[in-house]
Amino acid sequence: MKELVIGGVKASELTAQYGTPLYVYDQQKLEANLEAYTTYFKSDVFQTRILYASKAFQTIGMLDLIAEYGLGVDVVSSGELYTALKSTMPVEKIYFHGNNKTTEELRMALETGVKHMVVDNVMELEELAGLAAEYKEKLQVQIRLNVGIEAHTHEYIVTTHIDSKFGIAFGSSDYEACIAILKKSDYLALEGFHVHIGSQIFEMDAWYAAIDKMLGYLQTFSEPLTLNLGGGFGVRYTDADQPMPIKENMAQIVTYLEDKLQETGVKIREVMIEPGRSLVAEAGTTLYEIGYQKKTPNKQYYFVDGGMGDNIRPSLYQADYSCDVANNMTAEKSELVTVAGKYCESGDVLIHDVYLPPVKKGDILAVYSTGAYGYAMSSNYNRNVTPAVVFVKDGQSRVIVKRQTLADLIRNDVKTEADKHA
Repeated sequence: MKELVIGGVKASELTAQYGTPLYVYDQQKLEANLEAYTTYFKSDVFQTRILYASKAFQTIGMLDLIAEYGLGVDVVSSGELYTALKSTMPVEKIYFHGNNKTTEELRMALETGVKHMVVDNVMELEELAGLAAEYKEKLQVQIRLNVGIEAHTHEYIVTTHIDSKFGIAFGSSDYEACIAILKKSDYLALEGFHVHIGSQIFEMDAWYAAIDKMLGYLQTFSEPLTLNLGGGFGVRYTDADQPMPIKENMAQIVTYLEDKLQETGVKIREVMIEPGRSLVAEAGTTLYEIGYQKKTPNKQYYFVDGGMGDNIRPSLYQADYSCDVANNMTAEKSELVTVAGKYCESGDVLIHDVYLPPVKKGDILAVYSTGAYGYAMSSNYNRNVTPAVVFVKDGQSRVIVKRQTLADLIRNDVKTEADKHA
């Protein structure tokens, strides 16, 4: 009976030590992805910089690993900023994104030494200009642009259609207002432009179209500026996904950029990318304990001890995943089943119509490619605790995030006067 091994450790050993559900990251896969990006996103024509889109999976341990490879990081909230500041990530490599940063978040960024801001709208830039003058802090600003390119992906993760909540149209009145604010400010300098055309992108044509548009914009400036292409590189969740290897993907982007720069004569200060999902998704596996099974007239259910609280993506995006019975990898997959969670929602289904072997209560289910947006979007719905996160490598495992306890769930609850006297 063959068993799933992750990073040299058997799945059953991991669940016995850390419990279930459990987020498991193969550290060697993380490091291989980091090595591939840092090796192949390079050019003799322009400077390159890689920022980790940390919303995909942000913990101190992950950011420490990212910092080892020299990457920067983008953050979108005070919580993400706080976590980055508590890691070994240098503050000068932190870029603050977001379409509705609060005044408190902007102040926090200025007070902690963040120098790079990605702005999304005129109101934000106006406030930032005032705060920068108040603090007498010089900042580098990237303007997020909406280039009107729709990558073929899920509606909720397309970010540049004309009415997207993100970005400003080049040449619009809002854009002109932003340029005027930057010219007037003694503390804000235009670093360049940012674009993000979507997520789970497999087609290079979308990238090429975005590059063409952005170079057209940069051509109107006399001084070299930074071009930030964002992220969105696709990953494999099921056999239906055919992502391009990082090496090939980076080579095509760099070559296309080099050719277009020579063709157009545009000078660039630096080119940035922001991989997130593509760094961490396939390195992550979630392990569950299989509980009860149930047959209805049209379905066979396998229930697991997690669900939408540790992986909301199937319910939110109708995302697809693949899975195996981790403690019985060689058994014949003769049962067509639906894998459902324990949450009190009909939509709490992790995987629809997948073939698995017959199981017994206590078997382990492994759901693959959960390294992005599983832990990051986890919740305490139904007052379930969030799982532990472990890294495994060379037969050794280590905890990156402790499993929540029941005491953690009520830590911030405030008792009423009646409760206090009970």
